[in-house]
Amino acid sequence: MDAFQAIADPSRREILRLLSRDTMTINALADNFDMSRPAVSKHIKALDSAGLISIQNIGKERYCILNQEGFDELQEWIDYFDTFWKSKLKKLEMLLNEKAGK
Repeated sequence: MDAFQAIADPSRREILRLLSRDTMTINALADNFDMSRPAVSKHIKALDSAGLISIQNIGKERYCILNQEGFDELQEWIDYFDTFWKSKLKKLEMLLNEKAGK
């Protein structure tokens, strides 16, 4: 699963939002959802396979942690379109300034 497929699901996006605040155990994450723990675990596995999170075993607990590198593909895509739209808006601004000057 790639990063785009992983973030397509609202529950997975919410898991990422929760993890942006703090590292959490799988059980602590599951407490935030009205779904079974196995369902939450499936979402966590999808995020892990996409590289957006990693899972670390600390004692008896499994902790989920955001992976900055996993977001690189998403950021590159956003940056591309950010540059694209800035260029289009700059051209529009120049055109409007030309029209206003005539």
